[in-house]
Amino acid sequence: MGEETALVIHFQWPWMILLLLLPAAQWLVSWRRQVIARDSQQRQTTLLHPSLERLQDAFTTHRPGIATGTRIHALLILLLWLGLTLALMRPQWLQPYTDERIEGYDLMLAVDASHSMEALDFTVNGQQVSRMQVVKGVMGRFIEEREGDRVGLIIFGNQAFVLSPLTLDRLMVRQLLENLVPRIAGDGTAMGDAIGLGIKKLRERPEGSRVLILVADGENTAGTIPPLEAARLAAAEGVRIYAIGVGSHQKEVPIVEEGRLVYRSDLGFDEAIMKKIAETTGGAYFRASDADALEKISQRINELEKSKAESRTIYIPHPLYRWPLSLALLSLLLLGLFPGARMRRPVGYL
Repeated sequence: MGEETALVIHFQWPWMILLLLLPAAQWLVSWRRQVIARDSQQRQTTLLHPSLERLQDAFTTHRPGIATGTRIHALLILLLWLGLTLALMRPQWLQPYTDERIEGYDLMLAVDASHSMEALDFTVNGQQVSRMQVVKGVMGRFIEEREGDRVGLIIFGNQAFVLSPLTLDRLMVRQLLENLVPRIAGDGTAMGDAIGLGIKKLRERPEGSRVLILVADGENTAGTIPPLEAARLAAAEGVRIYAIGVGSHQKEVPIVEEGRLVYRSDLGFDEAIMKKIAETTGGAYFRASDADALEKISQRINELEKSKAESRTIYIPHPLYRWPLSLALLSLLLLGLFPGARMRRPVGYL
Protein backbone atom coordinates (compact mmCIF):
# COMPACT_ATOMS: atom_id res chain seq x y z
CA MET A 1 0.00 0.00 0.00
CA GLY A 2 1.63 3.26 -1.04
CA GLU A 3 1.01 6.88 -0.24
CA GLU A 4 2.52 9.72 -2.25
CA THR A 5 3.34 13.02 -0.54
CA ALA A 6 4.60 16.46 -1.59
CA LEU A 7 7.47 16.85 -4.02
CA VAL A 8 10.84 18.18 -2.84
CA ILE A 9 13.55 19.85 -4.94
CA HIS A 10 17.07 18.74 -4.12
CA PHE A 11 20.48 19.66 -5.56
CA GLN A 12 22.94 16.79 -5.64
CA TRP A 13 25.95 19.11 -6.08
CA PRO A 14 24.83 22.31 -4.30
CA TRP A 15 28.40 23.60 -3.95
CA MET A 16 28.42 24.29 -7.69
CA ILE A 17 26.50 27.48 -6.87
CA LEU A 18 29.90 29.05 -6.16
CA LEU A 19 30.36 29.29 -9.92
CA LEU A 20 27.90 32.21 -9.85
CA LEU A 21 30.60 34.23 -8.10
CA LEU A 22 32.90 34.07 -11.14
CA PRO A 23 30.96 36.67 -13.22
CA ALA A 24 30.95 39.01 -10.22
CA ALA A 25 34.68 38.56 -9.78
CA GLN A 26 35.22 39.15 -13.52
CA TRP A 27 33.08 42.30 -13.37
CA LEU A 28 35.12 43.65 -10.45
CA VAL A 29 38.37 43.01 -12.31
CA SER A 30 36.99 44.66 -15.47
CA TRP A 31 35.70 47.64 -13.52
CA ARG A 32 39.08 48.05 -11.84
CA ARG A 33 40.83 47.99 -15.20
CA GLN A 34 38.45 50.58 -16.58
CA VAL A 35 39.14 52.91 -13.67
CA ILE A 36 42.89 52.53 -14.12
CA ALA A 37 42.61 53.10 -17.88
CA ARG A 38 40.44 56.21 -17.39
CA ASP A 39 42.88 57.73 -14.89
CA SER A 40 45.79 56.99 -17.21
CA GLN A 41 44.00 58.61 -20.16
CA GLN A 42 43.20 61.72 -18.16
CA ARG A 43 46.82 62.09 -17.11
CA GLN A 44 47.98 61.79 -20.72
CA THR A 45 45.58 64.49 -22.03
CA THR A 46 47.57 67.59 -23.14
CA LEU A 47 44.89 69.45 -25.11
CA LEU A 48 43.74 72.58 -23.28
CA HIS A 49 40.20 73.71 -24.01
CA PRO A 50 37.67 75.54 -21.83
CA SER A 51 34.94 72.95 -22.69
CA LEU A 52 36.81 69.72 -23.35
CA GLU A 53 33.81 67.47 -22.72
CA ARG A 54 31.66 69.35 -25.26
CA LEU A 55 34.48 69.04 -27.77
CA GLN A 56 34.71 65.27 -27.25
CA ASP A 57 30.95 64.91 -27.69
CA ALA A 58 31.11 66.83 -30.95
CA PHE A 59 33.49 64.26 -32.44
CA THR A 60 31.82 61.18 -30.96
CA THR A 61 29.60 59.17 -33.29
CA HIS A 62 26.50 57.79 -31.53
CA ARG A 63 24.98 54.62 -32.92
CA PRO A 64 21.33 54.01 -32.15
CA GLY A 65 20.47 50.85 -30.22
CA ILE A 66 23.94 50.28 -28.78
CA ALA A 67 22.77 50.69 -25.18
CA THR A 68 19.77 48.40 -25.71
CA GLY A 69 21.88 45.79 -27.49
CA THR A 70 24.43 45.87 -24.73
CA ARG A 71 21.77 45.21 -22.11
CA ILE A 72 20.34 42.31 -24.14
CA HIS A 73 23.81 40.83 -24.56
CA ALA A 74 24.48 41.11 -20.84
CA LEU A 75 21.14 39.48 -20.04
CA LEU A 76 21.80 36.59 -22.42
CA ILE A 77 25.27 36.06 -20.94
CA LEU A 78 23.75 36.06 -17.46
CA LEU A 79 21.07 33.53 -18.44
CA LEU A 80 23.68 31.34 -20.15
CA TRP A 81 25.88 31.23 -17.07
CA LEU A 82 22.95 30.79 -14.71
CA GLY A 83 21.57 27.87 -16.75
CA LEU A 84 24.93 26.11 -16.91
CA THR A 85 25.46 26.56 -13.18
CA LEU A 86 22.03 25.18 -12.28
CA ALA A 87 22.55 22.21 -14.62
CA LEU A 88 25.89 21.45 -12.94
CA MET A 89 24.20 21.57 -9.53
CA ARG A 90 22.14 18.55 -10.73
CA PRO A 91 18.67 19.54 -9.54
CA GLN A 92 16.29 16.70 -8.77
CA TRP A 93 12.68 16.32 -7.86
CA LEU A 94 12.56 13.97 -4.87
CA GLN A 95 9.17 12.34 -4.75
CA PRO A 96 8.57 10.72 -1.34
CA TYR A 97 6.83 7.37 -1.53
CA THR A 98 5.64 5.77 1.70
CA ASP A 99 5.01 2.04 1.72
CA GLU A 100 2.76 1.07 4.62
CA ARG A 101 1.84 -2.41 5.67
CA ILE A 102 -1.72 -2.89 6.81
CA GLU A 103 -2.05 -3.46 10.53
CA GLY A 104 -2.67 -7.09 11.35
CA TYR A 105 -2.08 -9.99 13.67
CA ASP A 106 0.72 -12.53 14.02
CA LEU A 107 -0.95 -15.92 13.61
CA MET A 108 1.03 -19.13 13.96
CA LEU A 109 -0.84 -22.29 12.99
CA ALA A 110 0.26 -25.48 14.71
CA VAL A 111 -1.32 -28.43 12.88
CA ASP A 112 -1.26 -32.01 14.04
CA ALA A 113 0.19 -34.24 11.31
CA SER A 114 0.29 -37.49 13.26
CA HIS A 115 -1.14 -40.86 12.26
CA SER A 116 -4.37 -40.19 14.18
CA MET A 117 -5.25 -37.42 11.69
CA GLU A 118 -6.03 -40.19 9.15
CA ALA A 119 -9.01 -41.29 11.21
CA LEU A 120 -12.30 -41.27 9.24
CA ASP A 121 -14.66 -40.03 11.93
CA PHE A 122 -16.16 -37.08 9.99
CA THR A 123 -18.83 -37.02 7.32
CA VAL A 124 -19.16 -34.28 4.70
CA ASN A 125 -22.02 -34.40 2.19
CA GLY A 126 -22.67 -38.00 3.08
CA GLN A 127 -19.06 -39.13 2.56
CA GLN A 128 -16.55 -40.20 5.17
CA VAL A 129 -13.55 -37.85 5.34
CA SER A 130 -10.42 -37.87 7.45
CA ARG A 131 -9.57 -35.45 10.20
CA MET A 132 -6.82 -34.00 8.03
CA GLN A 133 -9.31 -33.23 5.25
CA VAL A 134 -11.49 -31.37 7.72
CA VAL A 135 -8.49 -29.39 8.94
CA LYS A 136 -7.50 -28.44 5.39
CA GLY A 137 -11.03 -27.26 4.62
CA VAL A 138 -11.59 -25.25 7.80
CA MET A 139 -8.10 -23.76 8.12
CA GLY A 140 -7.77 -23.17 4.35
CA ARG A 141 -10.82 -20.88 4.41
CA PHE A 142 -9.55 -19.26 7.60
CA ILE A 143 -6.16 -18.42 6.04
CA GLU A 144 -7.84 -17.01 2.93
CA GLU A 145 -9.83 -14.53 5.01
CA ARG A 146 -6.87 -13.27 7.09
CA GLU A 147 -5.92 -10.41 4.76
CA GLY A 148 -3.22 -8.18 6.27
CA ASP A 149 -2.17 -10.74 8.90
CA ARG A 150 1.15 -12.53 9.08
CA VAL A 151 0.55 -16.27 9.08
CA GLY A 152 3.02 -19.06 9.84
CA LEU A 153 2.71 -22.85 9.84
CA ILE A 154 4.06 -25.43 12.30
CA ILE A 155 3.48 -29.16 11.90
CA PHE A 156 4.05 -31.72 14.59
CA GLY A 157 4.16 -35.48 14.91
CA ASN A 158 6.94 -37.12 16.93
CA GLN A 159 8.63 -33.70 16.71
CA ALA A 160 7.57 -30.17 15.81
CA PHE A 161 8.84 -28.35 12.72
CA VAL A 162 8.38 -24.86 11.28
CA LEU A 163 7.02 -25.39 7.79
CA SER A 164 6.60 -21.65 7.13
CA PRO A 165 7.72 -18.61 9.16
CA LEU A 166 5.37 -15.69 9.72
CA THR A 167 4.63 -14.18 6.33
CA LEU A 168 2.09 -12.03 4.48
CA ASP A 169 2.04 -14.58 1.65
CA ARG A 170 -1.16 -16.34 2.65
CA LEU A 171 -1.39 -18.20 -0.65
CA MET A 172 1.94 -19.90 -0.04
CA VAL A 173 0.93 -20.95 3.49
CA ARG A 174 -2.37 -22.33 2.23
CA GLN A 175 -0.60 -24.34 -0.49
CA LEU A 176 1.74 -25.81 2.12
CA LEU A 177 -1.29 -26.78 4.19
CA GLU A 178 -3.01 -28.35 1.19
CA ASN A 179 0.08 -30.49 0.48
CA LEU A 180 0.32 -31.67 4.08
CA VAL A 181 -0.10 -35.42 4.58
CA PRO A 182 -0.45 -37.33 7.86
CA ARG A 183 2.62 -39.06 9.35
CA ILE A 184 4.95 -36.65 7.55
CA ALA A 185 6.44 -35.77 10.96
CA GLY A 186 6.00 -39.23 12.52
CA ASP A 187 3.19 -41.18 14.10
CA GLY A 188 3.24 -39.47 17.50
CA THR A 189 1.68 -36.21 18.70
CA ALA A 190 4.18 -33.78 20.29
CA MET A 191 1.58 -31.13 21.07
CA GLY A 192 3.58 -29.55 23.91
CA ASP A 193 6.67 -29.19 21.72
CA ALA A 194 4.57 -27.54 19.01
CA ILE A 195 3.28 -24.97 21.50
CA GLY A 196 6.83 -24.29 22.69
CA LEU A 197 8.08 -23.82 19.14
CA GLY A 198 5.20 -21.45 18.40
CA ILE A 199 6.05 -19.38 21.49
CA LYS A 200 9.66 -19.13 20.36
CA LYS A 201 8.58 -17.66 17.02
CA LEU A 202 5.89 -15.37 18.39
CA ARG A 203 7.84 -13.87 21.28
CA GLU A 204 9.82 -11.80 18.74
CA ARG A 205 6.65 -10.06 17.56
CA PRO A 206 4.90 -7.04 19.20
CA GLU A 207 2.80 -7.77 22.25
CA GLY A 208 -0.95 -7.88 21.95
CA SER A 209 -1.18 -9.68 18.62
CA ARG A 210 0.61 -12.96 19.36
CA VAL A 211 -1.82 -15.75 18.52
CA LEU A 212 -1.19 -19.48 18.29
CA ILE A 213 -3.91 -21.57 16.68
CA LEU A 214 -3.53 -25.16 17.79
CA VAL A 215 -5.23 -27.80 15.66
CA ALA A 216 -5.03 -31.28 17.15
CA ASP A 217 -7.01 -34.23 18.46
CA GLY A 218 -6.03 -33.46 22.05
CA GLU A 219 -3.85 -36.48 22.81
CA ASN A 220 -0.18 -35.80 23.56
CA THR A 221 1.81 -38.98 22.91
CA ALA A 222 5.32 -37.66 22.16
CA GLY A 223 7.67 -34.78 22.81
CA THR A 224 9.50 -33.45 25.86
CA ILE A 225 7.23 -30.59 27.02
CA PRO A 226 3.86 -31.38 28.63
CA PRO A 227 1.03 -29.45 26.92
CA LEU A 228 -0.23 -27.71 30.08
CA GLU A 229 3.28 -26.61 31.05
CA ALA A 230 3.72 -25.21 27.55
CA ALA A 231 0.39 -23.41 27.91
CA ARG A 232 1.54 -21.72 31.14
CA LEU A 233 4.72 -20.63 29.37
CA ALA A 234 2.59 -19.20 26.56
CA ALA A 235 0.53 -17.22 29.06
CA ALA A 236 3.71 -15.80 30.58
CA GLU A 237 4.90 -14.68 27.11
CA GLY A 238 1.58 -13.06 26.21
CA VAL A 239 0.66 -15.67 23.58
CA ARG A 240 -3.03 -16.51 23.30
CA ILE A 241 -3.83 -20.04 22.17
CA TYR A 242 -7.00 -20.75 20.25
CA ALA A 243 -7.47 -24.50 20.22
CA ILE A 244 -9.44 -26.28 17.52
CA GLY A 245 -10.34 -29.83 18.40
CA VAL A 246 -10.47 -32.39 15.63
CA GLY A 247 -12.11 -35.71 16.40
CA SER A 248 -15.21 -37.45 17.63
CA HIS A 249 -16.28 -39.23 20.80
CA GLN A 250 -16.77 -42.59 19.14
CA LYS A 251 -15.43 -45.55 21.08
CA GLU A 252 -14.07 -47.13 17.92
CA VAL A 253 -12.75 -44.86 15.19
CA PRO A 254 -12.36 -46.09 11.57
CA ILE A 255 -8.96 -45.57 9.98
CA VAL A 256 -7.17 -46.93 6.92
CA GLU A 257 -4.05 -48.91 7.74
CA GLU A 258 -2.00 -50.92 5.25
CA GLY A 259 -4.68 -50.46 2.61
CA ARG A 260 -7.65 -51.72 4.62
CA LEU A 261 -10.22 -50.13 6.90
CA VAL A 262 -9.89 -51.01 10.58
CA TYR A 263 -11.54 -49.79 13.77
CA ARG A 264 -9.36 -48.69 16.67
CA SER A 265 -10.32 -47.73 20.17
CA ASP A 266 -7.08 -45.89 21.00
CA LEU A 267 -7.73 -42.89 18.73
CA GLY A 268 -10.02 -41.10 21.09
CA PHE A 269 -10.43 -37.35 21.30
CA ASP A 270 -9.25 -35.64 24.53
CA GLU A 271 -11.34 -32.47 24.46
CA ALA A 272 -10.69 -31.55 28.09
CA ILE A 273 -6.97 -30.85 27.67
CA MET A 274 -7.66 -28.66 24.62
CA LYS A 275 -10.07 -26.54 26.65
CA LYS A 276 -7.59 -26.29 29.51
CA ILE A 277 -4.83 -25.06 27.20
CA ALA A 278 -7.09 -22.34 25.77
CA GLU A 279 -8.31 -21.19 29.20
CA THR A 280 -4.78 -20.98 30.59
CA THR A 281 -3.68 -18.54 27.89
CA GLY A 282 -6.84 -16.45 27.72
CA GLY A 283 -7.86 -17.94 24.38
CA ALA A 284 -10.83 -20.04 23.41
CA TYR A 285 -11.69 -23.55 22.30
CA PHE A 286 -13.65 -24.54 19.17
CA ARG A 287 -14.76 -27.74 17.52
CA ALA A 288 -13.72 -28.18 13.89
CA SER A 289 -16.97 -29.96 13.19
CA ASP A 290 -18.95 -26.87 14.15
CA ALA A 291 -20.09 -24.99 11.03
CA ASP A 292 -19.75 -21.66 12.87
CA ALA A 293 -16.29 -22.40 14.28
CA LEU A 294 -14.43 -20.44 11.60
CA GLU A 295 -16.59 -17.34 12.02
CA LYS A 296 -16.35 -17.48 15.81
CA ILE A 297 -12.57 -17.80 15.94
CA SER A 298 -12.15 -14.98 13.40
CA GLN A 299 -14.41 -12.75 15.48
CA ARG A 300 -12.47 -13.49 18.67
CA ILE A 301 -9.12 -12.77 17.00
CA ASN A 302 -10.42 -9.47 15.61
CA GLU A 303 -11.05 -8.31 19.17
CA LEU A 304 -7.33 -8.43 19.94
CA GLU A 305 -4.93 -5.51 19.70
CA LYS A 306 -3.37 -5.26 16.27
CA SER A 307 0.31 -4.94 15.54
CA LYS A 308 1.57 -1.47 14.81
CA ALA A 309 1.81 -0.63 11.13
CA GLU A 310 5.30 -0.70 9.68
CA SER A 311 6.09 1.98 7.11
CA ARG A 312 9.09 2.84 4.98
CA THR A 313 9.62 6.03 3.00
CA ILE A 314 11.83 6.16 -0.05
CA TYR A 315 12.59 9.11 -2.32
CA ILE A 316 12.31 8.65 -6.06
CA PRO A 317 14.61 11.14 -7.88
CA HIS A 318 13.49 12.81 -11.11
CA PRO A 319 16.38 14.71 -12.80
CA LEU A 320 15.63 18.32 -13.73
CA TYR A 321 18.96 19.38 -15.28
CA ARG A 322 17.39 19.44 -18.75
CA TRP A 323 15.46 22.63 -17.99
CA PRO A 324 18.37 24.89 -16.94
CA LEU A 325 20.52 23.32 -19.66
CA SER A 326 17.85 24.14 -22.24
CA LEU A 327 17.81 27.73 -20.96
CA ALA A 328 21.59 27.94 -21.41
CA LEU A 329 21.45 26.53 -24.95
CA LEU A 330 18.66 28.94 -25.89
CA SER A 331 20.70 31.89 -24.62
CA LEU A 332 23.73 30.67 -26.59
CA LEU A 333 21.58 30.38 -29.71
CA LEU A 334 20.28 33.94 -29.33
CA LEU A 335 23.81 35.23 -28.86
CA GLY A 336 24.72 33.63 -32.17
CA LEU A 337 21.61 34.95 -33.96
CA PHE A 338 22.19 38.57 -32.88
CA PRO A 339 25.92 39.23 -33.14
CA GLY A 340 25.30 43.00 -33.33
CA ALA A 341 24.14 43.00 -29.73
CA ARG A 342 27.60 42.27 -28.41
CA MET A 343 28.94 44.37 -25.63
CA ARG A 344 31.36 47.00 -26.83
CA ARG A 345 34.48 47.44 -24.85
CA PRO A 346 35.15 50.97 -23.66
CA VAL A 347 38.19 52.87 -24.83
CA GLY A 348 41.25 51.87 -22.94
CA TYR A 349 39.90 48.42 -21.96
CA LEU A 350 42.78 45.98 -21.58
